[in-house]
Amino acid sequence: MASDLVLFQVASIVALVGMGLGWRGVMTRYSGFYDLPTAWSMMFWGILLGGFYGNLADSFILRPLISSDGGFPFTNIVLCLVLSVIVHMILRRERVRRTGSQPTTGWALGLSVGGMVAMYVIYRVLEPGEISMITIATIVLIAIVSPRGHALIFCRHGYDMLLGKRWKATLKTFIFSTVLLIAIYSAIFDPRTWIFVIPVLLLSEKKAQDWVWAAVPNPARRRLRRIWSDASRTNSSEEE
Repeated sequence: MASDLVLFQVASIVALVGMGLGWRGVMTRYSGFYDLPTAWSMMFWGILLGGFYGNLADSFILRPLISSDGGFPFTNIVLCLVLSVIVHMILRRERVRRTGSQPTTGWALGLSVGGMVAMYVIYRVLEPGEISMITIATIVLIAIVSPRGHALIFCRHGYDMLLGKRWKATLKTFIFSTVLLIAIYSAIFDPRTWIFVIPVLLLSEKKAQDWVWAAVPNPARRRLRRIWSDASRTNSSEEE
């Protein structure tokens, strides 16, 4: 039991670090210019949603894969479909729609959900007790890819909602969440799967700048541009 507790603690800490890294970048760049309180509240709801989602995926998909039991067919499709519908319902709440913060709220929600998924997967990777360089690399990549991957998917969902593409957003989230879950689970057995996953995330990361920017109100955009302009002139004068 103590060993299981240690594994759980290690998995939790590593997953939390991955969530923290996922917040850096687009979210810190525009910090203070979007609806930050709503985004932070979504972290809590994302942990609850991710806990249920990660546990069900672990019980009905990952554990049967590890034990070669086969499990129930199409379980991943059902789980990801339910997840996409719940995400859509959360992002269409009045509080979120009123401020137009669907992309940033989706990012925060995705980080939490992805972090909880990573926690369960990392626990299963550590469970056999065999530690190697490949195992460590797999754990690190899971901790980074799962939170950030889900954040990108849910952020895109929020961006599509701003454009009025509600059903299209839900369908995309369903498809991409299914692919991401399969990819993460496949990487446990074949690390070469990361070769196909990482480039897609890097390309999506560039697009995420536009998605989060759409959640920044127009007055805040003008202030932010002035700040960037002043900072650029200050740097230029210092160099001279």
